[in-house]
Amino acid sequence: MTDVAAIRSALLSWYDREARVLPWRTGPAAGAMGLRSDPYRVWLSEVMLQQTTVPHATPYFLAFTQRWPTVEALAAEQDGELMAAWAGLGYYARARNLLACARAVASQHGGEFPDTEDGLLALPGVGAYTAAAVAAIAFDRAANVVDGNVERVMARLFAVETPLPDAKPELKRLAAGLVTDQRPGDWAQALMDLGATVCKPKAPLCDRCPVETFCEARAKGAPETYPRRTKKADRPRRHGVAYVVSRRGETALVRRPDKGLLGGMLGLPTSDWRDRPWTDDEAARAAPILAPWRDLGAVEHVFTHFSLTLRVMVTEADVAGDFVWTPHEGLSALPSVFLKAARAGLERLV
Repeated sequence: MTDVAAIRSALLSWYDREARVLPWRTGPAAGAMGLRSDPYRVWLSEVMLQQTTVPHATPYFLAFTQRWPTVEALAAEQDGELMAAWAGLGYYARARNLLACARAVASQHGGEFPDTEDGLLALPGVGAYTAAAVAAIAFDRAANVVDGNVERVMARLFAVETPLPDAKPELKRLAAGLVTDQRPGDWAQALMDLGATVCKPKAPLCDRCPVETFCEARAKGAPETYPRRTKKADRPRRHGVAYVVSRRGETALVRRPDKGLLGGMLGLPTSDWRDRPWTDDEAARAAPILAPWRDLGAVEHVFTHFSLTLRVMVTEADVAGDFVWTPHEGLSALPSVFLKAARAGLERLV
């Protein structure tokens, strides 16, 4: 029989002492005095943190909240400006959803986020996890907030033998059994902190864990083997060509279509990305302009669902065309796959 009260007491006491200081968080001491986290900052941080680490997301969060301190300010921004500011965070559909959600909150809710899971789920781009996180952390609703850290904690605490991803419903059910109306926001963040700082993926620090005595995986002697995982299929590989056109300290960029991977972002002109490599003749025919191209080899990039080998072709040409000419020093705002290719091309032109 799970001693829910004892587990909660131990973990919340630990959180009161060890809570991470994060720029979007109202800590437990402030929370005890009745202060609440800003829903806008909670929502923004949760969107940024999807598939991204805290150290990587934090500078973006600070830059965003300085530039757009309120959801209304973000909602009023142009798409291209937001997409450029997002560059480097990856998963660019999140940036488009961010704007759609901000505009809905500003236009339909007077700039105030709904304070329930159902209300938050009705916003564009807000899924079950984000709705639960904002409801719990910003509004202290008894929501079941389950991310990868929480899944790992549940898998070890209850020694769940079912491998991921099949175990997800069971892990979510187990996590829900620990949620109560008492300090739900702190509880959600305590579980996240435990998974991030103590119950680590490869080397859990069990001697520092406040719930070690309740952990069934620890009792079995091999907590690092949880959660069990189904062997992943090999990631498919695609091939493409990136074209670096340079003139007088500038590089030609294009705006990608709104839909699809890296939608709406500025990037280098490219061929399609396909399963087989591009021949020299095919690469020449796919080029955005007729010019003497130099082949500089390839750069490699890994996306979530496939790996990309991107052949880099470079030329110097002062041409017209539907390009956005961008100073070389401004290329750091490109998505990382294009930044790799641009740097590879421009280094050879110097």
